[in-house]
Amino acid sequence: MAKVSKLVLGKRPEHFTRVVSFPMLDGSTGTVEVKFVYRSRKEFAELIDTNQASIKSKADAEVDRMKQVAGEGGSVADFKQTDLVAHQADFNAAYLMQIAKGWNLDVPFNREAVDELVDTLPAAVNAINAAYREALLEGRLGN
Repeated sequence: MAKVSKLVLGKRPEHFTRVVSFPMLDGSTGTVEVKFVYRSRKEFAELIDTNQASIKSKADAEVDRMKQVAGEGGSVADFKQTDLVAHQADFNAAYLMQIAKGWNLDVPFNREAVDELVDTLPAAVNAINAAYREALLEGRLGN
């Protein structure tokens, strides 16, 4: 039987927990219980806006740097796939650190462990991000 809770307005939680399922590399299903930071829908939108502004600012700075180098006659280094993956991994890890407070894995929830998760199990990261968004914006339960 599902847990039934009385609705109480004005008493917001600090966090909430979800068990998130995702496909493992061997075809099985992995799970992780994540302790998420609670945000209202407006606060979640602010988080997304702040992250998008940060990404744009970094991209604009990089474009300006390349223009300056090119304008001075220097050669602009080729952008490699490893650069793209490194930028994506850094963003994904930083975002996960913003939305979660912990997990039930055998390693502590810290940036080093999150970096490893992002690098080795991208499906888990995608599922965690989706579970957070769905919980805050759509009120979905569970996986």
